[in-house]
Amino acid sequence: MARKQKKKHSLFMGITSRAVMLIIAGLLFLSYFSVLFNPAGAWLMTLFGLMFFPLLFLNLGFAVWALLRRSSAAAIPIVALLPALLVSGWYVQFSGSDLEPDADDIRIVSYNVGRFALPDGTMDREACADSVVSLLKRQDADIICLQEFYMKDPEKVKSFLRRNFPGYHEEYYVYPTRTGCYGNVTLSKFPLVGKGKLDFEKSSNLALYCDCIIRGVPLRIYNCHFQSYAISLSHIAEGLKGDYKKIFLDTEEKMKVSIRRRPKQVDDVLKDIENCPTGAIITGDFNDTPMSYTYMRLKRGRRDSFVDAGKGFGATFTYLRPFLRIDYILFPEQFRAVSHRVLKERYSDHFPVVTDISLKEAAQN
Repeated sequence: MARKQKKKHSLFMGITSRAVMLIIAGLLFLSYFSVLFNPAGAWLMTLFGLMFFPLLFLNLGFAVWALLRRSSAAAIPIVALLPALLVSGWYVQFSGSDLEPDADDIRIVSYNVGRFALPDGTMDREACADSVVSLLKRQDADIICLQEFYMKDPEKVKSFLRRNFPGYHEEYYVYPTRTGCYGNVTLSKFPLVGKGKLDFEKSSNLALYCDCIIRGVPLRIYNCHFQSYAISLSHIAEGLKGDYKKIFLDTEEKMKVSIRRRPKQVDDVLKDIENCPTGAIITGDFNDTPMSYTYMRLKRGRRDSFVDAGKGFGATFTYLRPFLRIDYILFPEQFRAVSHRVLKERYSDHFPVVTDISLKEAAQN
């Protein structure tokens, strides 16, 4: 009798574990396929993309557990993990670049400076801005693209940039707020032969573009800040002590709005690129991970500086490291990234991205 009950229990556990494995494996496949769906009409698919890492580790855990038990069910998570081999390079690189920087390479920095306001309040805005300026000067970049640049007085933006970044040509646009102004700033050591901005519908986010002739190559540099989730973890934590249902609905609505707006913003940038007579370099805070429609659309026909020349995890968001890579530098396929660094200096909720790009091939053509 006891043996029969044990057999029934084992059968039940076996069926249950396989069912759970199938569900988790299915969710991971949804994560892979999420990049193909426009979130404007299928916003929930983006959430599966965001859950890529947790689902990956769950399947990995089930695979190890099943293998240790010598169970044939190990095939379920293993099959689900196979496509991850094709996309893992978007998140982590093991070798880095074997190319050496050259004097003719161009160095680009993309940095969301978070309005010079550290979330933990350990540094005031002025001190934070000074630290960011010092950090940027040390990079000696040819092009600097900043998002969420902040100043208390909009009239002083130009003088601040010219005082702190002599030798650079500037293009910026800032939105006024009750406490100051914020927006995007692009700085270039090369003269700007054209410039402008793309306003995004129903949003204070935007993209700047600057036309330059760099080492004989005409290029348009895009400095993008796509729709953010506008979700504060501390606000959620506080809200959970009270009306958690309201917090949940509020968070859901913010995510839905953000997820649905980004595809249109991406389309606006791509439409401008289609009408641009030169090659385009796209930089900025995309507010989306590589497992997203946003990244896949923008990367199509372009190279990613991290994939080309990065090493280790490419995370650029200071929270939930090392999983969130949301800041990028993408460039035409005929170029090559010589180096890619994520500077782990915390003056914002983002880390700055620095890359050296070789234009030799393009210049020779």
